Amino acid sequence: MRISLNWLQELVDIQNTPQELSEILTMAGFEVEDIEDLRSWADGVVLGKIIQAEQHPNADKLRVCQVDIGASDPLNIVCGASNAASGMVVAVAVLGTHLPKINLTLKKTKLRGVPSEGMICSLAELGLEKDSAGIHSFNLENPALGSDIRPLLGLDDVILDVTATANRADGLSMVGIAREIAALTGANLRIPQPPELLIEQPDQSESLAIEIADKTACPIYIGTIIQGVKIAPSPEWLQRRLQAAGVRPINNVVDITNYILLEWGQPLHAFDLDRIKQLTSSQDLTVGVRFAKSDESLKTLDGQTRKLQEQNLLITANNYPVALAGVMGGEETEVFAQTQNLLLEAAIFSPIAIRRSARAQGLRSEASTRYERGVNQAELELACRRAILLLKQLASGVPVCQESDRSSIKIQIPEITLRLDRINAILGQLKRDESPYLLPEEVEKTLTALGCKLVRESHGNSVIWQVTVPPYRYRDLEREIDLIEEVARLYGYDQFRDTLPSQGVCGYLPLEQVATRQIRAVFRGEGLTELMHYSLVKTEGDNQVVLDNPLFVEYSALRTEMLTGLIDAFVYNLENGNGPLNGFEIGRIFWKEGDEYKEQDAIAGIMGGDRSFGCWVRSGQEQPLTWFEAKGILEAVFQRLNLTVEYKPESTIELLHPGRTASLWLQGKRLGIFGQLHPQLCQKQDLPNQVYAFEFELSVLLEGMNRPSNLVRKFKPFSTFPASDRDIAFFVPVEVPVSDIQRCITKAAGNLLESVEVFDEYRGKNVPEGQRSLAFRLVYRVSDRTLTDTDIDPFQQKVRDALVQQFNVSLRS
Repeated sequence: MRISLNWLQELVDIQNTPQELSEILTMAGFEVEDIEDLRSWADGVVLGKIIQAEQHPNADKLRVCQVDIGASDPLNIVCGASNAASGMVVAVAVLGTHLPKINLTLKKTKLRGVPSEGMICSLAELGLEKDSAGIHSFNLENPALGSDIRPLLGLDDVILDVTATANRADGLSMVGIAREIAALTGANLRIPQPPELLIEQPDQSESLAIEIADKTACPIYIGTIIQGVKIAPSPEWLQRRLQAAGVRPINNVVDITNYILLEWGQPLHAFDLDRIKQLTSSQDLTVGVRFAKSDESLKTLDGQTRKLQEQNLLITANNYPVALAGVMGGEETEVFAQTQNLLLEAAIFSPIAIRRSARAQGLRSEASTRYERGVNQAELELACRRAILLLKQLASGVPVCQESDRSSIKIQIPEITLRLDRINAILGQLKRDESPYLLPEEVEKTLTALGCKLVRESHGNSVIWQVTVPPYRYRDLEREIDLIEEVARLYGYDQFRDTLPSQGVCGYLPLEQVATRQIRAVFRGEGLTELMHYSLVKTEGDNQVVLDNPLFVEYSALRTEMLTGLIDAFVYNLENGNGPLNGFEIGRIFWKEGDEYKEQDAIAGIMGGDRSFGCWVRSGQEQPLTWFEAKGILEAVFQRLNLTVEYKPESTIELLHPGRTASLWLQGKRLGIFGQLHPQLCQKQDLPNQVYAFEFELSVLLEGMNRPSNLVRKFKPFSTFPASDRDIAFFVPVEVPVSDIQRCITKAAGNLLESVEVFDEYRGKNVPEGQRSLAFRLVYRVSDRTLTDTDIDPFQQKVRDALVQQFNVSLRS
């Protein structure tokens, strides 16, 4: 918010320079982003009067002026403005003046042979307008020639650009900032106190009723009918204050509502009463507050016709929509040059209702910004009376009727217990030798300056207060720790010592975090890039968790799986010429089972393309990743994590190839799935044929990694004796998994077996139908001797017998 120091001076005594005040506010949590010193724009510009203006002898578009600035001799100034004429009172930049807005320093010069001793300025040259048709003329009865021009143009001001945090709604008003400065500096505060509203000339013919459909969305609504308004430009002092705050003046009525918005932080809205009656075709007016219906629309003040949604809160006149409550008024009832009668709205709206309404329309205004943070309910009537008083003074308005509807819910300002021991325990010692901790008197002085009321209670050696916070801070001062923060903020964070705890505890990572970091490192070590996607996706499935108030349609639900996002990332990389993407992601998925919402962490990945370098050895031809190579990447990961994973056929995953998909199992629990993308999906997304993906439950993976036998790994020495290997081949039905066969061999071979692996598979000629030929190599080895045939043959025979008995294989060797 832009804060005018001239305006602020009327509310609080300021003895500090703008730079000092900026430092004080910033240290207290109100960051000052910029200091705009308007005084520098016209430093050296004085008031002058054109005595004589003649045509330049050598230029058609120049005039030679004699200008009196109160000195003994008038200045001879060559001016390019066509409106320069004798008798005009103008702004004159004397020699040596620097005009920063046009980056010009005035020097004595000659223009077309005629000397010029200064410059007659337009408002654009002084930074007050973008473009000016000519020089500015002042309408003054007794001009003080030679005097500083800045007070006449509002350029004797300094603007602070202050940012308030989301919890400090009062920081979006001049009164709120004045209160803050008074609390920080101890300065005197002067808050405007308008008199009680007195309807001096009530009009019995005016009928006004208020109906609020949802008291939670609108607890208070005050409507005031004001007659006899005369629309005109606002006085200069009001226009200057609005301009200093970055608001464009429009007319006296609209400017007054904007003025109250800036002064009190209370949005108001003025309707043209006659237009409302014309729209509703009725002299009896009922102002309503309700939520919109799906088939309604409203043309707002920005000229856009908006299709309303059910979460839009409306102001209605006899049930006809006339404004988006707390956001923007309607164009059909706006105040214009011929307005004579007003309906002035002053209301409190729920921050949640306004936030949803504004977001649904993609529309934010100064009013909605304040309502979203929470408007001070306790001072609503005071702000309303202030606006009515200004309408009487500046627009000749006469209030004739006022009606209101108030919720039975009143502001609950609880008493907060504050302990001195707790304050000192939290804040620590001060940077002073005597009394290193805050004293009770210092705490009381600090909180009293904030507007709190304190009642001290002594309990032995401890001091305890019962604190009542001011109404304008009841939203963010709710607990003891909030008050402690205020004490530190107002007393000064820099007044406390920078100390560390005397004893510290060594930090450590939980087992889950250690294991998760290890998983990330292993996948990266296998050449996969870690990815990160939004958890928000489009609404597509029945079991999705759908957001009530999404920002965009593309992000309206939570993801139920992670493969879709990885596939999109793979496509995006191909489209941008970055080649196939080999990546993994750890994230969270969400789904709904009936009325129950569930979530879990998952790890998913995608692989494809040629993983080798130097395809020049293949004449530039890429070598696609095979299913077994992709499976080998996962096997390498599991091996480094010391996990034994089983694979089982899977054909129910829509995104994956039904004949090249497997479910993975770890210690009897389903870990997840792995497989090749479905050919139809690859064709639709214009992907290579061989792309592979996996998705695992992270909790199952972490449980396997954190089992006691895996946390501490024992070293097993290598055997110094040679190994003996045996091959075995047989016919076996196709549906029998190799993993089951390996498990059977390992169990039958006993402790002598070091490893077993399949090295050949054949289907075709001379192989019975429905079967395949498999060949396994069994490696036997022990650490204390060289094995002989006598040692190995009994175990090899056990393997043969077990295979025949369990799988009914036909042995070939």
